[in-house]
Amino acid sequence: MLGDVSKAITLVWIVLFAASAVSWFLVPEGTHVTSLVPGIAILSIAFFKVRLILLYFMELRFSPQPWRGIFEFWVIAAWGAIIFLYVE
Repeated sequence: MLGDVSKAITLVWIVLFAASAVSWFLVPEGTHVTSLVPGIAILSIAFFKVRLILLYFMELRFSPQPWRGIFEFWVIAAWGAIIFLYVE
């Protein structure tokens, strides 16, 4: 059992590292230039990473269903609000 948890945490860590690398490469040349598509992609990757961290490192994946629903709603609502403000 402990081995399975350790493997899952290691896999999540690798995914987080890869997502950070992808975000880094999405930054357009000359950071003063704002581009909508890379910006939205980077923000989306960031919220995906937030979800993974909360689920696997704060162990919210084992929380009761109502709490998990609140958490999932918060992540989606915060992502949507920030994307909306970014696009405006």
